[in-house]
Amino acid sequence: MGRDLREDQEYIFDEIAEYAGRYEPDAIVIAGDIYDKSIPSAEAVDLFDRFVQSLTAAAPSAELMMISGNHDSGPRVNVFRSVLRRQKIHMIGMPPVNPEETIEKVTLADEFGPVHFYLLPFVRPSMVREITGSDENGNALSYDAAIHRMIERERVNSDERNVLVSHQFYLPAGTDASQIERMDSEIRTVGNIDEVRADVLDPFDYAALGHIHKPMKVGDERFRYCGTPLACSVSEAEQPKGVIMVDMAQKGEITTTVLPLKPLRSVRVIRGTLEEVLKETCGDYVSVRLTDKVDLDVLDMQERLREAFPGLLEIRREVVRAADYSAEAGEGREEAPDPFDLCCDFLPDLTEEEKKILQDVINQVQEVQA
Repeated sequence: MGRDLREDQEYIFDEIAEYAGRYEPDAIVIAGDIYDKSIPSAEAVDLFDRFVQSLTAAAPSAELMMISGNHDSGPRVNVFRSVLRRQKIHMIGMPPVNPEETIEKVTLADEFGPVHFYLLPFVRPSMVREITGSDENGNALSYDAAIHRMIERERVNSDERNVLVSHQFYLPAGTDASQIERMDSEIRTVGNIDEVRADVLDPFDYAALGHIHKPMKVGDERFRYCGTPLACSVSEAEQPKGVIMVDMAQKGEITTTVLPLKPLRSVRVIRGTLEEVLKETCGDYVSVRLTDKVDLDVLDMQERLREAFPGLLEIRREVVRAADYSAEAGEGREEAPDPFDLCCDFLPDLTEEEKKILQDVINQVQEVQA
């Protein structure tokens, strides 16, 4: 959002740690995107280190399980994996990549028997090719086929309780990817090639999912994205955030409770004329949508809005006007065109195979930039 969010992150992490201390869970799960980029800043690493310390102090008996997401560097998250395991911290950055390896499994037990947690970090088909094999043309499998083959090779005991922790784009049966509302802060692949059919989740009693930034169920109460703990873009304005508390009794008996998270500063969209908007002065992060039908003095408008809203994110106009404020204010620009569509416009004679190659290249570039 173009803002230093450390204070906001510390505030929300303290809320989560307070919940951990209050409810004393047996396990705490983080389903990926530990950081927002593959090479995080030293400050981000320090902040996360403090968060882990607060969780382990608040709930010392809990097993802390976390996996890497598509924003993370899997090999970096994977460092000291075997050492941390002895401290009840399971930080899994890489999926199995060799045929003799399996998905990391952590087993806990209570009066109803064992609970098996399968920890599967973000998977690109090329990463697991030695395990999943290739298609009939010798190419890497699709995301959907790769994830299905990885889950199918695991010996999941359906008589016992099983939990999957995964970071992928799962789609309920009969749902098209275009029907899923995505947040601006998410990395989306060209052609939604990363979608995975949610029937692969059926062997599990619960799936704690990461990747989608808003809270969402995947066709079943038992398969859920908890979403990000803080809004990461204007598209998440006033979106309820929370952590999910899962109670598992005997096989088949599961209850879920959303524990709400209240941010230090909300992300809000305030709409109206300049004079109407200025009456809403606040310390939140604000996207201003002006509806004035006359042109305004750009410099005066910006100065007044920034004074009223210290957390001002952007200024947009919602009517056709003579003056173009975006050029002078650096705000209110239209969304950037899709890179794949741009390439196809310049290269109109691409075959379907060439378009697939182009999609793969653009997706790889976007993942690296993230």
